[in-house]
Amino acid sequence: MSVSVLAPGLSSSVQDLGRCGHAALGVGRAGALDGDALRLANALVGNLPGAAGIEITLTGPRLRFDATVAFALCGADFEARLDGAIVAGWRSHHAPAGSLLELGHARSGCRAWLALGGGIALPRMLDSRATDLNAALGPLPRALRAGDVLPLDTLHDPPRARRRRWSLDPRPWFAGADAAPLRVLPGRDHARLDAASRSAFHAMPFRVTATSNRVGVRLDGTPLRLEQAFECVSEPLVPGVVQLPPGGQPIILLGEHPVSGGYPRIGQVAAVDLPRLAQVRPGTALRFALVDAATAAALLHARRRARDQLEARIRARLEQA
Repeated sequence: MSVSVLAPGLSSSVQDLGRCGHAALGVGRAGALDGDALRLANALVGNLPGAAGIEITLTGPRLRFDATVAFALCGADFEARLDGAIVAGWRSHHAPAGSLLELGHARSGCRAWLALGGGIALPRMLDSRATDLNAALGPLPRALRAGDVLPLDTLHDPPRARRRRWSLDPRPWFAGADAAPLRVLPGRDHARLDAASRSAFHAMPFRVTATSNRVGVRLDGTPLRLEQAFECVSEPLVPGVVQLPPGGQPIILLGEHPVSGGYPRIGQVAAVDLPRLAQVRPGTALRFALVDAATAAALLHARRRARDQLEARIRARLEQA
């Protein structure tokens, strides 16, 4: 089984849960910017949680299926049609052989994840099928192009998932229009900001710029300044680090961030809020609210527990089908 790309959309790429454990080699994680959305889409079609799907940004691709395939789209609210008929997100569907899936513009949010029955079966590179667009790494080391043919793994395409339709309530998992502040822990260099900058970081909105991408969200707002310039040692980085370049406009790192860097670190976005950053468009206003480590950990554990329980319920229903 395979899926043919007739048109690629703005920026569509093959993603799984990422290439973990290779930072010492200078290789970043990449992977879906919202791993929960990909996992839930995979659950809806009976895939393993880490099966590779397609991450779609703002405008989606046109795909043709060469065999009957289950699919589900989770994340942003995209216009989606199967052979001209509207199909809903956060729901499993079945595409007959020869059918055409057209994904238009995102009506809210920025990104969605398309899971396909069996998962995309490209060869693994360093234990992952994920595409790192910035580093040009992966079995398909670039965004999708017209003419690409993506093989699917028929060994893990459960017949029950092809026969049954399931839907999820997206509200606990998708916050594309949520204007609540991003929860952030003080970074190592937060105290080095001058008083006016500390106040602005906590109270003033920042706008997402058009130069944002899978490497990071670049912000524009009141320039932030340090009380005294100092030289940083390059150190390991993780998603959610809020760096402060010399120009004073913060950058929030995302999944394709470099494995190390030397800009001052003024904050760390709580991991529970990282999926929200996958959905911000250029021009979106962001605010920050300080939380402590215990609060951030409790919020993340609650979200993961809810996700795990939901995946288990979906698996149980598929087994009973």
